[in-house]
Amino acid sequence: MNRTALRMEHVTVTYPGAPRPVLRDVCLDVPEGELCLVIGPTGAGKSTLLRTACSLVPHFTGGTLAGRVLLDGRDTRDHLPRDLADVVGVVGQDPAAGFVTDVVEEELAYAMEQLGLAPAVMRKRVEEVLDLLGLAALRDRPLSGLSGGEQQRVAIGAVITAQPRVLVLDEPTSALDPAAAEDVLAALTRLVHDLGMTVVLAEHRLERVVQYADRVVAVAADGSVTDGRPQDVLATAAVVPPIVDLGLLAGWDPLPLSVRDARRRAPALRARLAPGIARDVGGPTPPMPEVLTARDVHVQHGRLGSRRRPGAGPTAETALAATGGHAVRGVDLTLRAGDVVALMGRNGSGKTSLLWALQGSGRRSRGSVQVAPGPSDVSPEHADPARLSPRDARRRVALVPNTPQDLLFRESVAAECAEADGPAPGTTRALLDDLAPGIPDRAHPRDLSEGQRLALALAVQLAATPRVLLLDEPTRGLDYAAKRHLARVLVRHAADGGAVLLSSHDVEFVAECASRVVVMADGDVVADGTAAEVLVSSPVFAPQVAKILHPLPLLTVAAARRAMERAP
Repeated sequence: MNRTALRMEHVTVTYPGAPRPVLRDVCLDVPEGELCLVIGPTGAGKSTLLRTACSLVPHFTGGTLAGRVLLDGRDTRDHLPRDLADVVGVVGQDPAAGFVTDVVEEELAYAMEQLGLAPAVMRKRVEEVLDLLGLAALRDRPLSGLSGGEQQRVAIGAVITAQPRVLVLDEPTSALDPAAAEDVLAALTRLVHDLGMTVVLAEHRLERVVQYADRVVAVAADGSVTDGRPQDVLATAAVVPPIVDLGLLAGWDPLPLSVRDARRRAPALRARLAPGIARDVGGPTPPMPEVLTARDVHVQHGRLGSRRRPGAGPTAETALAATGGHAVRGVDLTLRAGDVVALMGRNGSGKTSLLWALQGSGRRSRGSVQVAPGPSDVSPEHADPARLSPRDARRRVALVPNTPQDLLFRESVAAECAEADGPAPGTTRALLDDLAPGIPDRAHPRDLSEGQRLALALAVQLAATPRVLLLDEPTRGLDYAAKRHLARVLVRHAADGGAVLLSSHDVEFVAECASRVVVMADGDVVADGTAAEVLVSSPVFAPQVAKILHPLPLLTVAAARRAMERAP
């Protein structure tokens, strides 16, 4: 019988000023050599559970811890996080916040240096991790110039080199494209199966992870926790991936957790759904007015005069500033009123550089961008946002970056809302309440959850009533319900005469809200078509429902439910 790697005995965690405990009477045993997946709604306490598991709560975060946590037999009440460095490795939601060196290879070696390992051992482990996570080509690259996904892999590698017995990860695939996420999860699975490492991870994109999990821990909104076999827990969980949702719709028992298992059961379901698939019997709709037109846009970073875009966060494209390179190559793009367009592609393909070039404050080496005025704009003419003042440009095109906290600089939520309000006080607060109800006015933006910070940054940008809304990876930290609500907000903005362009690796979210998908690779547009055309035909970007029900042109469980209701 495997020994216990992590044990929680009647654990309750309460933060100062909180009306109730974040975690309540948690009892949990995670055996050695298991991959344990922590799930739950946004803000339920998943991150707190992870921090408690690795001794960050209460030693680093504060708060009151009742009960006992044993990590590989060590009581965390008696051991500070630094005392457990040989036992547990931790990767948080923001991997860059944990970096202590400047270069990839140095970061991979740092933890081993602190443990006093011999140079020969360090060199061997660095090479092994470079190969395991596909980082060999990045070994000499500066960390500040990596994409978010590349940084995520480096952060994971930096803790793996120390060979801890327990690995704790918070949203490890949130910044990764689908292919890179599969590579990282395959590497983690090898560590579990081949080396007996225990992996405890929290993830909102359950469709990526659930098939690898040995155990699921569900954190409820009231702080209580249940755990067990994935099929058992997910059958009644508040948050489930599309494959489980589809299985519940079809009445499958036991529930499938992999696309392969689901496809084996799908023929009868496909035959049942086919008659109910709506046919487009209407004529062509008249084209809506153009609200953004980009022609021959190039973004080229060079050694001289390169600068980091304010609020852009680190991306693969910023690395080109140190070496010279073409991030965007001659892109033509038109957005019309009513469009919700998804920009997809692997990490470092140029998506973020293109967004900032369209917004106006990012580098644009060549090309033109014209944006229609917003509802509150006094000028009726199309204009290049790069030639307008920041205030005027914001009325035409607004961008929420992949690090939304970069837009937040006041000491409270109320102050942020007041700063963003236009002529009508209370506008931003009303938008925030629609996006994420219940956030206190007095809360500091940095104390909000990832999803709450996104909601606040989005409310700040929407308060200017921009005609075009740009978003870079907007679903990090959001559960499925929160993502469905965000999708409705974006569709509503487009229906009111605006347009939305969002960069995302979240294929399930794209299937939920996008009418059109543009795929980039190495700075070029390689595909541009309807969401169904692009996603269904792609082995990388196809959502789970499309893979299971292929060749039926269905992308989401909601679409399958509608087809089932229409079927005779």
